[in-house]
Amino acid sequence: MVTLSVTGGDVLLPDLTTTRADVLIDRDSGTILEIGSDLEGDETLDAEGALVTPGFVNGHCHTPMTLLRGFADDKPLDHWLEEDIWPAESEFTAADVRAGAELGVLESITSGVTGFADMYFHAPEIAAVVDRAGVRALLGHGIVTVGKAEEAARADAEESLAFAREYDGAAEGRISTAFMPHSLVTVGAEYLEEFVPKARAAGLPVHYHANETQNEVSPIVENHGVRPLAYAAERGLLEPEDFVAHGVHVDDREIELLSDAGTSVIHCPASNMKLASGMAPVQRMLEAGVSIGLGTDGAASNNDLSMLDEARDAAMLGKIAADDAGAVSAETVVELLTRGGARALGFDAGRLEPGAPADLAVIDLEKPHLTPSHDLVSHLVYAATAADVRHTVCDGRVLMRDRDVRTLDESAVLDRAETAAEEIAARVGA
Repeated sequence: MVTLSVTGGDVLLPDLTTTRADVLIDRDSGTILEIGSDLEGDETLDAEGALVTPGFVNGHCHTPMTLLRGFADDKPLDHWLEEDIWPAESEFTAADVRAGAELGVLESITSGVTGFADMYFHAPEIAAVVDRAGVRALLGHGIVTVGKAEEAARADAEESLAFAREYDGAAEGRISTAFMPHSLVTVGAEYLEEFVPKARAAGLPVHYHANETQNEVSPIVENHGVRPLAYAAERGLLEPEDFVAHGVHVDDREIELLSDAGTSVIHCPASNMKLASGMAPVQRMLEAGVSIGLGTDGAASNNDLSMLDEARDAAMLGKIAADDAGAVSAETVVELLTRGGARALGFDAGRLEPGAPADLAVIDLEKPHLTPSHDLVSHLVYAATAADVRHTVCDGRVLMRDRDVRTLDESAVLDRAETAAEEIAARVGA
């Protein structure tokens, strides 16, 4: 057995208290052996003056969209997608997707993210990046059938199903998969009714965008006479293993449906604010028993993949939405940032205790904006930034030590991403 000791830090425990301790890790199994004093390992990771936290889980993103960071801003979702994003994405090659995924995963590691869910096309390219980078991911090929002939639409659904079947359990178990219709308005009912049962037969969860804007609600109400999540439930898309992105415009009955089904919601506050999509009723959902995680969405609508930024946004926006300064507290947000996202994605992660996966981030506290240390949970949510992450560990493997990413060549990744982005812009005539 080869061990790693993360030494001298304040460790954030599952009950959200902190204790000065070492964390001893079995690198062979990728699990935590012990949390305590004077734990020596074959290798040491210095956490003096730092907070050791569970690795952050990004419950919803589109990593290749890092290539479109700053490409189109200050528009509502439908115009942004139709006028800028979809035309640019139509020019993406498999190599572009890999370059964007490399950049997104690199950025994620540097911000303490150890696991994420990703919906995109050319999904095998993303899986290859995940495998090499050493992170944990739930991946899927996103399906869009609107505007496509039946043959092309069916092929898209088949591709999502085939990818999910083939890649589930890849990267030594760090990759899991889901069937991923893009949304309830971009995938025709006939394809949901045909392919969701096939996904269930394969044991796959389903992930999709839901109730992000009023324009995703109104067409379903007008065409089907029910709210979107009732429409989803009628087609078998609300199961305990499923998770939906956004959930901004949900009414009380839809919140009840989510709670009763055990379906999780991934809250993406930065994207929702930037696109003026609205404010998700996070406190109401939590009080109703809905399981919630946090996500960044794509870097084109955020414009970064920092989960610490997302945590602060979630706490701030949650208070405004509830008109209550006590709503969506720092303690609640830490849960969403770690265990909530892990639960939604089916990861056995999000906690630091013996037997748990060794997925963790080490946050440097010796910074002006993190001094004094009255409340480290408060600091994590309201003051810490991605640049404060000193080390990142996933599955017992050190992915970043002292801000140096070990599993990806940062310079090469940046060069490839810059070149790919320039070529896409040239092809689309931007």
